[in-house]
Parts: sequence; C-alpha cells; structure tokens
Amino acid sequence: MGKTIIEKILKNHSDHEVECGQIADITIDSRVARDFGGANVVKNVRTAGLRIADPKKTFFTFDCNPGGSDQKYATNQQTCRTFARESGIKVFDIDGGIGTHIAIDQGLAIPGSTFVSTDSHANILGAIGAFGQGMGDLDVAHAFAHGRVWFKVPHSIQVSLRGRPSPQATAKDIVLAMVKHFGANGLLGFAAEIDGEIVPELSLSQRITIASMATEMGGIIALFVPNADVVLHCKHASGKEIEVITADPDAIYTDRVQVDIEGLVPQMARPGHPEDVVDATSVAGRKIDSVFIGSCTNGRMEDLRAAAEILKGRKVAPGVVLKIVPATDAVWRKCLDEGLFKVFKDAGALVGNAGCGGCAAGQIGQNGPGEVTVSTGNRNFAGKQGKGEVYLASPVVAAASAIAGEIALPDAIPQKPALFTGGRTSTANASANRTPENKSEKKPTQFVGRAWVIKEDNIDTDMIFHNSHLTVTDIAEMGQYAFGNLEGWKDFPNKSRPGDIVVVGKNFGAGSSRQQAVDCFASLGISLIIAESFGAIYERNAINAGFPILAADLTTTDIRNGDEIRVDLEQSEITLADAKKVKANPFSTVQLQIYQRGGLLAG
Repeated sequence: MGKTIIEKILKNHSDHEVECGQIADITIDSRVARDFGGANVVKNVRTAGLRIADPKKTFFTFDCNPGGSDQKYATNQQTCRTFARESGIKVFDIDGGIGTHIAIDQGLAIPGSTFVSTDSHANILGAIGAFGQGMGDLDVAHAFAHGRVWFKVPHSIQVSLRGRPSPQATAKDIVLAMVKHFGANGLLGFAAEIDGEIVPELSLSQRITIASMATEMGGIIALFVPNADVVLHCKHASGKEIEVITADPDAIYTDRVQVDIEGLVPQMARPGHPEDVVDATSVAGRKIDSVFIGSCTNGRMEDLRAAAEILKGRKVAPGVVLKIVPATDAVWRKCLDEGLFKVFKDAGALVGNAGCGGCAAGQIGQNGPGEVTVSTGNRNFAGKQGKGEVYLASPVVAAASAIAGEIALPDAIPQKPALFTGGRTSTANASANRTPENKSEKKPTQFVGRAWVIKEDNIDTDMIFHNSHLTVTDIAEMGQYAFGNLEGWKDFPNKSRPGDIVVVGKNFGAGSSRQQAVDCFASLGISLIIAESFGAIYERNAINAGFPILAADLTTTDIRNGDEIRVDLEQSEITLADAKKVKANPFSTVQLQIYQRGGLLAG
C-alpha cells in the first residue's frame, strides 16, 4: 500500500511502521521554544529534573516581542537566555525574526525533516515539504529533553488548485479562497498535500503564505513538494544534500478536493473570521484607521517589494497609520539595501524590528477599540490583534488601502484619499472616566483610619505602580497593582481596606509622571497618604486628582502598623494612637478647593 508524504516523513523518524490514526513516537530534528511559551518550557524541564538531549538541535527564537518592550516578555526572554547559557543552546535573539522563517532560511529544517515549536504556525514548514507542528509547553519540554514526542499520524487530503488566478491575485488570495472553501474546520486533523497547475511555479514565499494558513482551516499541515528553487534554497541554507519526498502513486487519501481559483480576484476576510472571505471589491470603500503589513504569512522580501511598488512616490492617507514588520533580519537588511525603507518612510510608515508583529501581542500591529485595520496576517479573531476590527488581505491590497484611507485595490486607488469626517464614538474606555463627585455633599476633612507604616524613603512610581501596567486606564482596575513592585508590600492590595491611611518617608512618588501611582490608592479607598515629603510631580498629581496628601514626618515617631490615627485636613493636624498631636505642612486653600470639588477638572 502506497504512502502519503506525511506518512513517509513520520516513518523515516520512527522506529516502527506508522499507520494513519495510530500513535507513533517521532524523532524531532529541530526543537524550538519562542519567547512566548519558552519560559514555561524551561520551567517544565527544570521542575522535572531533565537534561537537554541534544543542544545542537535545540533552539530559542525571540520573535513575538523583539526588544522585550513588555515586562513579562522581557522576563521570559531572560529566563530562556540564562537557561540557554547553562545548557549550550543557541538563541536566535531579538534581532533574528520569526522562528519558522529562520528555520527555513538557516537550514534548521530541510525537506523531509521534523520540527516542533511553541508556535501554532510551525506547520509553515510544509512549504518546503517538511513536517512542522506547533505544540504546547509540555510537549516541547519533552522534545528538548528526549528528542522525541508522540504524535497521532494524520490522514491526508489531496487538495488540487484548479485553474489560474487573475493577474491581480496573489498567494494570499489563493489561500483565502482555500479558507473560504474549507471553512474553519474543513481540514481539521488532516494533512493536506497541495498540487495543481500553478503549484510548481509557486515561489518559496508564496508557498509559505499558503502553508501558514493551514491552521486557520483546522489542518495539521499543508505540504508542498519542493520545486528546484526551493531545493536549492534549502541546500544553500543547510549545506546538506536534499532528498525530496513525494507521495506514492497508490497513496491512500481520505478525500481528493478541488479548489477553483480560475480567474480568482483579490480576496479579503471580514473581521472576526478568517473563513468569512469575500471579493475585495465588495468591501471597497470601507473607511480604515490603520494597516499592518508583515507576519509569518506576508513578511518576506517578495511581499515587501510588492507593497513598496504600490507605496513608491505616494503618501499614506491623512490620519491612517501604516505599520510594517519584516519577517526576519535578513529581510530587514535587504529592505535597507534595496531602498525599501526609504520608500516606506517617505510614504509615512512605521517600520519595526523583524518579528511577528501584533498577532502575538508584540510591539507593533495591535489596534484599539473602534479601530478598523487591514492586515496581512493570518488571523483576525476578535481580540487577537487588539480590540478593533481586522480585515485580512494581501500586501498589495493593504498598501493600496493605506494610500486610499479606505479599503481599495491597487488598480482602483482614488485620486484623493478618504478623509475622516468625524470620530467614532466608543464606549470601551468609558469606565476610565472619573466618577463625577456629588457636589451637593461636602467632602470630609477629618479622617479616622488604620495606619500602614512604610519606613522607606524614595519610593518611586515604579514601586508604587509598575510600568508594565501603564495601559490600564480604568481606575477600578488599578488598586490590585498598588505597591506591586515594592519588596515586602506586594500583598498590600489584599491587606488594605477602605479608609486606611498610608504613612511613608521622604520623596514619596519619585520618578515618572504616571497618574496611576495616585489613582491606584483611590481605587483601594485609601483615605490619604502622609509622607515626610513628596516627589514634585506626584504631589501635583495627587492634588489635581482631589486625593488628600499631607507632608509630615511620622516615621520617626512611635507610630506602628495598625494604629488608629486621626487627621484634620483643615487644621493640618494628626493625632496618633497615644493622643500625641503632630503638625503637618498646611493643607493649602487651593488644595482644599480642588479636593472639595473632586479634582482640578471638575466643574
């Protein structure tokens, strides 16, 4: 009985015969963890007391958040770096780019090889006729430690692309047509072998675009038989001779499916569902806010050259943001050498470090509430790339839309861009607004509360409210982060209760201008803060927020945690638990007025 491509690859990496639907133990040629999930892989390996089976076949790739602009990503990356140094593992660090593309371009994977990663689009390796699979932290940790993982051998479907698309269509349009045909689960659990009249002509970049969206059809992998150009690329990248694996003439397929692409025109997936695909002309004219060009699907040189052809000598529409992220450092450097970056910058684009961009909550490519984005990514699930709406398209349609200010095709860019005529009203951030004070009720000027005494000076705003939470705009959510970066006080939000009073030393609130460092205490219901002195900006922020603060030196008194103290703002007087009275710096008339009306901006 003949074998399919996937059966042959897995058989070559197993000690036993493999059969579809059966579990096989598979040797993995390259084992990769990303900055997303990599730290958990390290934790799993360490917790289980395991060692790395073969460091030369084990890698880290930092592609989700190049630069570690998010504190959690930075922590994960450093955890992986430290482990890599201890274990002799190579790290493709923040300057490398997307791990699956690195695997292809640097010969970590070759046709017929096996590859696992914490990237759900590791099946991109199907573009070169290799087996790639995204797996969870436990699976990848096992592969790190043992060089093998179990796998259920998938049945195969033969997918034939019938006909030739129109000259305006790209590989992205072909795969969107496939996603429309199969839906979100039409290839669920299957390996797809792609053939058809145009397949031998498809470049490596085009194959990557198509293979990358097998996941969006539920597929295990979409496999191509490498053509001569792909074989040559892999030979140069790896320094190895390449053996191309093809299916046997009598291979058994669960199904043989034709996808009609004859005369195919540019396609778009509407927001929320990659499978909700329509002709791009049917949504042309939709006003947009932003465009993203990049991702593992469309971030290669071929994609960026095509976008540059559209953008050259033109400007991004007023008010529209264009973000471009090359897939790898090699692509980034070629863009620099060929002058593409000048084209992009002259057009008004933001160009980022090589990497995944926004679909992995990375540095560039996220959108906000109400924002309408055209993206060349592979997913547009609600919330995946932000809180706005995301249309999926090819790089040329994305570039044309950026110039037009609305969804547009390259051959139908209007002479004048669409302009914003009025803002979209969003209620997403309504909770960020301060609750209006009841002006008919005078605010209290005398307080009785339990004291929290922190005998430290120079407590800065990062200790009070860490910069990793600066995107939080709802005051109700801020309290949980108060003192989250102050050693010994990270549990303060759980211990405090409304009406408590915080007592600290000199220069409280030193550092940045973040308002959250004041608002987090208001969120917890803290009555007021007493410090020997305050950072200048912090003092203004508290006064302007209508949050009571007093300057007095209590840390040298006998005050203790839990003492009940009384404060009179108008008299600027503090009464300690032993009845001793301490004078504070005056609570000024202006300060009192702002406090009573509920803040500087209150009416």
